Amino acid sequence: MLLSRQRQLLALLDALGGRSVNLDFQKLLFLCCQESAPPAPYDFVPYKFGAFSFTSYSDRRKLVDRGLLVDDEQTWELTARGRKAVSAAGVIAPQFASIARQYRGVRGDALVAETYRRYPYYAARSEIAKRVLRGDADTLRRIEGIRASAISALSTIGYEGRTLEGYLNDLLKSGVTVLCDIRRNPISRKYGFSKKTLSKGCEDVGIRCEHLPELGIASEQRQNLETQADYDAVFESYERETLPKQTTTLAKIRGWIQSGESVALTCYEHLPEQCHRHSVAEALERQLGDGFAARHL
Repeated sequence: MLLSRQRQLLALLDALGGRSVNLDFQKLLFLCCQESAPPAPYDFVPYKFGAFSFTSYSDRRKLVDRGLLVDDEQTWELTARGRKAVSAAGVIAPQFASIARQYRGVRGDALVAETYRRYPYYAARSEIAKRVLRGDADTLRRIEGIRASAISALSTIGYEGRTLEGYLNDLLKSGVTVLCDIRRNPISRKYGFSKKTLSKGCEDVGIRCEHLPELGIASEQRQNLETQADYDAVFESYERETLPKQTTTLAKIRGWIQSGESVALTCYEHLPEQCHRHSVAEALERQLGDGFAARHL
């Protein structure tokens, strides 16, 4: 069974005539998502050529495997079976037809430049901005102003309830330069948050990812936690028995911060008080002193 976002992806491709080259399709999908009523089917991050959705490419691989898209690395193209799936799904999304009409004949650099002008944040890491915006000094200045320098800081973040792209955007907008994954077992059934995929996603947007499993909590200790008191008891034990043995790892994180990096500690839970990352952050706050305080993103 197709996910709703996958049906919408196929419907957009159908509205474009069933075929589009990679860069054009990614930018047109981005524009559709910006005009969709929230929540948009896909989130995006600033990438080498502007707005990019890792999740859309993950879905593309699944749709190719199901025979709905042609297996061609350069294009997005519906198969005959894919066209039938679009008709059967009956997706009604006026913005697809509207985007197809509005940008008919606008492709390549001209389309990329239009997304940069309308949404400059997503051009902040672009490798082609100067070329596609040649002569548009105002937009180039806006993009340059978004590229903020990192400051020495400590943050924490959980990925519960976040997409990979939304999570990476929160890191980027907070100026994070080093992500410390403090899960003992960095695996996840949620797309984007197993170790390899998360590390690659971070690397692709300019964030270094460090896995520090020695700071994790064994999964069996996290079973049957129903109340905040249950969580507090686990963290009290963690702070008493585990953290005092991790002086070397804590010193490593402290050294990154003192050298000017903006570090974020990450695990699963949305609420910091239900995650051991708050215990690690508090230990680092005490070591850093001078009123140093972690932000919980």
